[in-house]
Amino acid sequence: ITGGGPGIMEAANHGCFDSDGISVGLGIELPFEQDLNEYVELGIDFRYFFARKTMFIKYSQGFVVFPGGFGTFDELFEALTLVQTKKVTSFPVVLMGTSYWNPLMDWLRNTVAEQGKISHSDLDFILVTDDSDEALTHLVEAEARRRSLLDEWGNVIGVGAVNGPPPFAF
Repeated sequence: ITGGGPGIMEAANHGCFDSDGISVGLGIELPFEQDLNEYVELGIDFRYFFARKTMFIKYSQGFVVFPGGFGTFDELFEALTLVQTKKVTSFPVVLMGTSYWNPLMDWLRNTVAEQGKISHSDLDFILVTDDSDEALTHLVEAEARRRSLLDEWGNVIGVGAVNGPPPFAF
């Protein structure tokens, strides 16, 4: 699942498309936004950001976030807020690009958490990296933990194992 745009979003959709996955793009209707990229098989355009963010959160088990502008920060902080307040089940967040994201993480740790506005543990599920293999390992391990918990819970209530591929938002 991506925002359906060009660049890294298109690359993620292209990879999914080439791997016979379901390539999803969630676009936003803005005067300066482009159409969904050519590798989006299931595309939805949203008029409002809140509805689009809801879909990202509802249908993803993890977020991979690349450097971006206000929209990227809006989506990132919406996800972090929902996890922090336990409105959604915790999921991994990977921030790709240490030179871009480390100043933000330093501010969150050294200012926001130090002033007690968030807990230091609120940042534990965020990985900042430049290494795509490390990012993938982080996501796959988190998905394995999630599935194990769901299987345990399913066995307790009698519904069995949870199957299917893990979707991730880029």
